[in-house]
Amino acid sequence: MARTPEAKVKAHIKKILQLHGIYYAMPMGTGYGNSGVPDFLCCFGGNFLAVEAKAHGNTTTALQNKHIHEIEQSGGTVWVVDETNLIAFEAYIKVNK
Repeated sequence: MARTPEAKVKAHIKKILQLHGIYYAMPMGTGYGNSGVPDFLCCFGGNFLAVEAKAHGNTTTALQNKHIHEIEQSGGTVWVVDETNLIAFEAYIKVNK
């Protein structure tokens, strides 16, 4: 079974988080209140990090943008990660752990 490009990005993000011992949870987007929440909710070094995985060329939805804005307004950090910035994302993790 072939994985989608976004699923491959999520797998890379998981590997990065696990390699660096970062706590994360992956909320399920359902009709019960989690729609639009980023794919990964993380805590490391006392900081809140949310990560939205996308296949290259895809953009966040209006609802995802609402959540991203609210997280940033609350002092959290948000990354939208695709195939083009996985290395930069891991560098951010290394510098900030």
